[in-house]
Amino acid sequence: MLELDGVHGGYSNSEVLFGISLSLDRGQVATLMGRNGMGKTTTLRTIMGSLHASAGRIVFNGVDITQLPSHKIARLGIGYVPEGRKIFPNLSVRENLEMAARGDQRSQWTIQTVLKLFPRLGERLARPGFQLSGGEQQMLAIGRALMLNPKLLLLDEATEGIAPVIRDEIWRTLSELKSAGISILVVDKEVEELCKLAEKHHLIEKGMVTWTGSSADLLANVELQTKYLAL
Repeated sequence: MLELDGVHGGYSNSEVLFGISLSLDRGQVATLMGRNGMGKTTTLRTIMGSLHASAGRIVFNGVDITQLPSHKIARLGIGYVPEGRKIFPNLSVRENLEMAARGDQRSQWTIQTVLKLFPRLGERLARPGFQLSGGEQQMLAIGRALMLNPKLLLLDEATEGIAPVIRDEIWRTLSELKSAGISILVVDKEVEELCKLAEKHHLIEKGMVTWTGSSADLLANVELQTKYLAL
């Protein structure tokens, strides 16, 4: 479903990605893990088109999206939950969800289905985004991405800075989305939770994927975790 082949890129004259390659199959959950500053966020932004690759190729569902703008990539079926949530703080929960709606009567994801997934948001529909807790904002950011009816969901720092009780709810939700057949590429630091959720892991070091493998292989290799994840 998603393939990055030798992708280079970064910010202005500062290159961050040095030939990153990874792949994700339809219906699969995969991770991108590594220490801070290794290129995880840059990779997701490059997939999403908010940063443009200077070399290499990104293919989604058989379409070369390497140089497409973000709005066209979103229409192809990629939902993005950025680091820091980036919800609209002065819009209500309902308005944040409505602005992302595809308007297709056959859409799987509507405000009603998002609220079923996140009942807590249903109690706060009229509240502006800035009045939500960090965990509630993350729920809203995920819900907003789902309103696009994506085939693939990109999540950057899925549970960072979130209270433990809501963090558990986010992991449960991602498991439900996996069961629903949505492909997910997730960045987070909770290795044990990621290994429960995902089938495939990519470790990134200085803008390159240095290791790819299964949950069992990653958990069994303490030296690998120490080297690339500083655990």
